[in-house]
Amino acid sequence: MSQTVSPYLNADLTQPAAAKVDELEWIPSPQPGVLRRPLDREGGEVARATSIVRFKGGEAFPSHVHALGEEFLVIDGVFSDEDGDFPTGTYVRNPPGTKHAPHSREGCEIFVKLRQMRPEGEPQVVMDTTAVDWEPAESDGYTRIPLFEADDGSEYVALENLEAGASTGSRSLSGGEEILLLEGDLDLEGETFEARAWIRRPAGSSYELSSRGGCKFWVKRGHLAR
Repeated sequence: MSQTVSPYLNADLTQPAAAKVDELEWIPSPQPGVLRRPLDREGGEVARATSIVRFKGGEAFPSHVHALGEEFLVIDGVFSDEDGDFPTGTYVRNPPGTKHAPHSREGCEIFVKLRQMRPEGEPQVVMDTTAVDWEPAESDGYTRIPLFEADDGSEYVALENLEAGASTGSRSLSGGEEILLLEGDLDLEGETFEARAWIRRPAGSSYELSSRGGCKFWVKRGHLAR
């Protein structure tokens, strides 16, 4: 029996959540050759959703509109649409109302968030993070590449890096935090996460991130206070 996507998965944004991405089942999408690993979801086939999506080589998805926007990071392979080819490490924000027909010639995986943008005033962002310099952050051995920041401060997105033995220092997160660990190990609240873990901590959380062997992660802050 083929699996279906639950309409409610980690849907309560006031609660912490975590998943080991590579231990999740691949679930078919409506388009053959396009699979997904849901991480959080509220709704049916049209849903507020966060997922890992895999395109098999040569597969495409029909042209569609993102009514409340789409945000994704290419984590493996090359994702393509009418605007061009987006290799591993590319970060994209397609604002509400944008339309495209995605495909992948050789196959790819993306980390994607759907229907989670403000209905207006969102800019389009396309950034090849492999071509951008890392900036110093708040402590030694802690660096980042800013990807997006909302004008009102309600959302901040970045790639961040901790060298071996480094930490972020203790901080309070009034708007919560969501992380996709891309490489290495990350210690949070006494628990160690390995590469390709997804972690969400709600608004009002306070803690310190550290890494024994070094790590790189995608992070979004502030959005869980909405």
